[in-house]
Amino acid sequence: MVTRERFNVPEVSCAHCKETIESALLPLNGIEEAAVDIDGKSVAVAFDSDVVDRTTVVRAIEATGYQVAG
Repeated sequence: MVTRERFNVPEVSCAHCKETIESALLPLNGIEEAAVDIDGKSVAVAFDSDVVDRTTVVRAIEATGYQVAG
């Protein structure tokens, strides 16, 4: 089942942030889409919840050095 979720990432501020986070998420098994919104300071992710869970997505974002708020 595809789950779409937006994660609040307040430290996102530039194209490097976008590239770093998207590059960490897109190769993961079960991630269908990942798009960083610099102005909105968020990351929209579509993922197959039968393959990958929300916690794994958050950990992948945080492994790049950016904290997920809330």
